[in-house]
Amino acid sequence: MTRVNFDGLQSFYALSNARQIPLLGLGVYLVEPGKATEDAVTWALQAGYRHIDTAAGYRNECSVGNAIRKSGIPRDQIFVTTKLRDKDHGFDSAIAACELSLERLGLDYIDLYLIHSPLSSPERRNESWNALQKMVAMGKVKSIGVSNYGVHHLKELLGSNPTIRPVVNQIEVHPWLTRQDIVSFCEAQHIAVEAYSPLSRGHKLQDPTLNKIAAKYSKSAAQVLIRWSLQKGYIVIPKSSHKERIEQNADVFDFDIADGDMDVLDSLNENYVSGWDPTVAP
Repeated sequence: MTRVNFDGLQSFYALSNARQIPLLGLGVYLVEPGKATEDAVTWALQAGYRHIDTAAGYRNECSVGNAIRKSGIPRDQIFVTTKLRDKDHGFDSAIAACELSLERLGLDYIDLYLIHSPLSSPERRNESWNALQKMVAMGKVKSIGVSNYGVHHLKELLGSNPTIRPVVNQIEVHPWLTRQDIVSFCEAQHIAVEAYSPLSRGHKLQDPTLNKIAAKYSKSAAQVLIRWSLQKGYIVIPKSSHKERIEQNADVFDFDIADGDMDVLDSLNENYVSGWDPTVAP
């Protein structure tokens, strides 16, 4: 089954539950709540983005919701992701946290709700997943998934024979952190890989090999990294609060990275984690 359909910012990935998620989205991690977040989301929506990724832990859900409402774009045309904080793991606490996220966002439903990380315990992770399944049954959430899950966490979840399987695992992935073990497991289980920090938080943008390839295609280093993720079949959510970069990050559908250059980028892998790494947690 073909899951990826490239059509500019209207490109989407068909999730295992048959719902569609826009391949390219705006992440708002570390964007200050208030004007900074509202501006970033507004600029993204004006540029044609229809996928916004936030989290309760980012403290900017209210601002994301404000920008969406002010945009005038019909709700069903915007895909919104938010996430369950570690401290809210557990059945009742996860239900309450999801309801609070809905209230902050000012939305009737969340398109994709993720367990932000596995940093609790097997029991609480299982209770949290059961809570997410209930939110789907209640119509408050359309799709559910996880973030920062390693292969052992995914096996634990799938081994519980859930009524609803995770449709997404959102992890840090880029050429310096290819995570082939997690990616291969997700692909085998029809779990979409969603790449956060696809630009390595900017830490590797000056890499000479990357910039040589970028010059070849007359693109920026950031654009090449985003395109790399897209050609890998990943959903990708670069973060920016700058209008020009938000627009530039979307200008990645008019070129293809040749197979040889994809191989060169793959060879850069050094298991470099730019942020945290809960995938290795017990």
